[in-house]
Amino acid sequence: MAEVEKVVIIGSGPAGWTAAIYASRANLHPLVFEGAISEENRMNGTLPLGQLNLTTEVENYPGFPAGKLTEFLRSALSPDELAMLEPLHEGKHAVTGPELMRLMKQQALNFGTRVITEDIVEVDFSERPFRLTSNEGRTVRSHTVIIATGARANYLGLPSESAFKNRGVSACAVCDGALPRFRNRPLVVVGGGDSAVEEATYLTKYASKVYMVHRRDQLRASQIMQQRAFNNPKIELVWNHRVVEVLGNDKEGVTGVRIEHVQSGEQKVLEASGMFLAIGHTPNTHFLRGKLELTDKGYIVWKKPFRTYTSVEGVFAAGDVADDYYRQAVTSAGTGCMAALDAERYLAHHGL
Repeated sequence: MAEVEKVVIIGSGPAGWTAAIYASRANLHPLVFEGAISEENRMNGTLPLGQLNLTTEVENYPGFPAGKLTEFLRSALSPDELAMLEPLHEGKHAVTGPELMRLMKQQALNFGTRVITEDIVEVDFSERPFRLTSNEGRTVRSHTVIIATGARANYLGLPSESAFKNRGVSACAVCDGALPRFRNRPLVVVGGGDSAVEEATYLTKYASKVYMVHRRDQLRASQIMQQRAFNNPKIELVWNHRVVEVLGNDKEGVTGVRIEHVQSGEQKVLEASGMFLAIGHTPNTHFLRGKLELTDKGYIVWKKPFRTYTSVEGVFAAGDVADDYYRQAVTSAGTGCMAALDAERYLAHHGL
């Protein structure tokens, strides 16, 4: 019979690698399924290293102020990981998402974490040890499981939108809003819920103007959030319109957004240096339905305050897969630490 793992971690974003670092240092010899490198995952934005690997500068992760990071990267990363980042940024810059994720992965590897580049597509939590099956047909048994598969931002699906991702198209104002390309320039936020108002309000700190483009003639946001939008002089509501094309060029990135009236079909262009999507996120929990308790939005339910416990004892959740509120790299990393400590204490309690 194959050896039973002490802890298997599913996912490879900040939560997954932080859990791996803590579990490795506790001599739990974790096994990480970082995800498969496939066209399906590329299209879904679920390739290994998570959403942060799809961003540019990361200015709000503690410990990485702008500076000359090139030599540090060359000294810290393995040749194979370093090759994935070439050419390295020269001069003074904040750490980028791909750099930060590879540094996290390398740190986990340094402590002995093992990594398999496959997706877990099926789980059986009805028997112990738990049984996990990958997309390649690999079966693994484990006493504990940490799920850190994250959540992917919803996009409109426009070819022009994909062409300008990270060059003016973003789904996270807190992550990207302070970048120089957006300062003192008009921006577009797409959406009409609380998240859209939050994104638009946050962006008014930096933008000269924020257009909120919404398909309907009223917001879906709560009354208090609607009032914030109406009262903010920098926010202009653009009712009954949808985005049909993102405009831009290779040098400047996004320069504008073409929108269309949903009834008349009349089109016009809003000049803007960026477009922010606020139309929701989809947690990567499709393989968990019927296996764990999920919210109506598909997020894993934490069953106890300040713990990463799920509805199955011995299964823990970390990061955006269980968090639809903060969705930040630093909070994901924090819950990754918590999940590893929860798993360690579970194993100790049961003498495993």
